[in-house]
Amino acid sequence: MYRTFDPAHRAQGIPPLHPLRLVEWVDLLTRKGLNVVAIHAGRVVGHAVLMPERDGAYELAIFVHQDYQGAGIGARLIEAVLQVGRERGVRRVWLTVEPWNTRAIAAYRRAGFRRTAADPWEEVWELTLDAPTDQSCGS
Repeated sequence: MYRTFDPAHRAQGIPPLHPLRLVEWVDLLTRKGLNVVAIHAGRVVGHAVLMPERDGAYELAIFVHQDYQGAGIGARLIEAVLQVGRERGVRRVWLTVEPWNTRAIAAYRRAGFRRTAADPWEEVWELTLDAPTDQSCGS
């Protein structure tokens, strides 16, 4: 997916443009993060990752290939990666987004994120996850 990612759709310098940096970056995400991908016709078209930070929080990053944007894939990836996070004990998630990325901001807001900081070039959004409910107990 990232090899054909349009540079115009990059945000905050990622995904990296240089092929070697791209391989290193994807390797880091897959080794350290909690990852979810969206697949269409055997091809990865979206990727969401929660990357652990030193303070115990996790940073959310999400990418949807430009040919598939606007189809709700991003929202479903957010929902899926947050569920994986809950199951793995993640409690705090944060992200940064460019203020003109209104589609992403709407998806983050729908997922329960709240804006906690902003400047002209970047906003910080945060979410506290509830502990997973034990579905096996039943009533």
